[in-house]
Amino acid sequence: MKILGDPLFAKNPDGTLKSRVGTLFFRTPGLVTQRGAHAMQRIAWTRELNRLRTEDGKPELTESEAMDEWADSADLLFTDDYVLIRPDPARIDLAIKADEVLQTLVSKRKIRFLNTHVAAVRDALRARGENWRMSRAPQSPEEIVKAITGASVAISHETIYYYNPNTGTRWLTVGSYDKVSKLTGDAFRAQIVEVADGLKAVNRLGQPEIQLFPASLPVEVVEAARQLDPAKLDDAALRAAVAAIELKWRMALPAGLREESTDNLEWRAEMGATLSRVPNATEVGDRDLIQGISPEFFRQVEWLPGGRIEGGELIFDPIWDEAQRTQDPELLEFCDYRVRSILFNVLRLFGDVEYINIGRISRSLARRPGARRGNVYLLQCKEAGRPQTHRIVRFQKWGVAEHLDEGKDLLQSILEANEYADYILDRRLACRQLGMNLPHRLGIGQLTEKYSGHNQYSGTTVRAIYYVRDYEAGIASDKIAPERFRNPAFAQGFAYLMGQAAALDLIVGRAATETGEPVFDSYYEVIKCGPDGLPRELVVTDHAGSFVKYQESFEELIPAYAAVVRQRESFVEDYIAFAKTYVLAFERRLAEVQEAYRARRRAFDELFLHRPYDEAGSGAYRWSCILRRLDDCDPKAVAECLKKAIQA
Repeated sequence: MKILGDPLFAKNPDGTLKSRVGTLFFRTPGLVTQRGAHAMQRIAWTRELNRLRTEDGKPELTESEAMDEWADSADLLFTDDYVLIRPDPARIDLAIKADEVLQTLVSKRKIRFLNTHVAAVRDALRARGENWRMSRAPQSPEEIVKAITGASVAISHETIYYYNPNTGTRWLTVGSYDKVSKLTGDAFRAQIVEVADGLKAVNRLGQPEIQLFPASLPVEVVEAARQLDPAKLDDAALRAAVAAIELKWRMALPAGLREESTDNLEWRAEMGATLSRVPNATEVGDRDLIQGISPEFFRQVEWLPGGRIEGGELIFDPIWDEAQRTQDPELLEFCDYRVRSILFNVLRLFGDVEYINIGRISRSLARRPGARRGNVYLLQCKEAGRPQTHRIVRFQKWGVAEHLDEGKDLLQSILEANEYADYILDRRLACRQLGMNLPHRLGIGQLTEKYSGHNQYSGTTVRAIYYVRDYEAGIASDKIAPERFRNPAFAQGFAYLMGQAAALDLIVGRAATETGEPVFDSYYEVIKCGPDGLPRELVVTDHAGSFVKYQESFEELIPAYAAVVRQRESFVEDYIAFAKTYVLAFERRLAEVQEAYRARRRAFDELFLHRPYDEAGSGAYRWSCILRRLDDCDPKAVAECLKKAIQA
């Protein structure tokens, strides 16, 4: 391929790039990096082709032939670290072709796509299994909170803005008006003049000096603010005009963004995305990659290289070859072999897959400290003739490798890992038998990997077991914004669903295996709302921790369930009604399950008759203890204990 100009990333003596613009041609393969605009590069390419044709005794290109050369090309931009492809949404094929050509010149890690905010560009990359080329780097919640709190700035007056250092834009939230409204006289006018002028101005980067948060506000709200002219209004009229804009602004906000606090996951996610936005963005937000993503997943999914499917054939991403060739530790960590194995397994089972993207959730989303990290993946899959789906892949906590780490021999480790897999599935069946609303389907898979621990079996190939379930769109109970509870209907619906779920949680004795701490209301309970925004359904996404507390009495365990109500006391309008609904739903559900057991004892008592019964703590023995405790209880008395715990 002919290069007209300097090689990619060529620099001047002062270290600056010789060119920040390039054009890649395909009809006659070539790359132009000469300084100038893309139009000038196309003209230069035509002149070069005509010069070569003249040397060969051929006529110059006709106008039509020259236009064909221009049409079959792709625009490039260069930074110090990356080659950026600027796709034409109407000719995505040219951008993909440019990507493949550039990979022969530079590492794939150095190639990015612009215009990822355009659905056609995202869809093209997603179909190639390349979500990883669009996703933002994961951040911990602590890092996001620190970035938001550190972005609080002033211009000449009050500290009411959040500053994006990438664009230079200062974002103004409706909550900032609370501070502004307390100003009087000249101070109030000066602050409003600053805002009004900033809304009309752009900075040296061509970005707005000041912008209203969030970016998705209706255009009429933004225009009303921009059209405000303080010079034409006296003090009373100015205050009234600003109050009217503020009211429209508040009314236009989604419910999840009305509580301006980093404790509100929806607001934190939106503000975090706003403050990390960059010009010429090559990345997209989580909502663009996963429709209906819960806010607790914001910046928590690290999309990883996998492969694309062409003509039913799997082609692994070439970046895997680069990782093996270079042995770059960072790249080897990024190319996760579990992803490759999961992808391989899916295609062995399903023959009509169009594309798969797999992301790694690198940290626990549970609220409680000390939760295990890693071993959880998000799988995005599209089968022919079916809508795109998302599934959670969770690896078994105690597998062969974990038992080998304990110093056990290989055979014992295999046996215990298999027994634990049965125990997991048995507990799921038990929870469903009692009425717990778990994901409807759960798949199980296995893959092989090298054990690399300190046991003598290091280097041995072992099996790892994982479980696959549908991704449940909704929001975890402990991540719901406090603002939502201001609505009495929402609060009552939440209390009823959580009361029912609490009864089932108590029956199966759920608690953290390592610490024995309660796990209820800490990530696993997902609330789904209807079109009216009110709680409609509660799904327990994982039955983890069930059967841990199987010997304690209900009276011993009940105080922990009071926290669901007490933690929300300051959020709800009618706390007494909220607590009453929770306790009532709890009592009814406990009584219903007890009645169902007594009506069909054999269905419950003989469920695990084929499993080993060992009073040392086998699953079958624990199940018998749970049923005995359920049968012996008085639902009214247990509910009364819950009521007293709430009032304590």
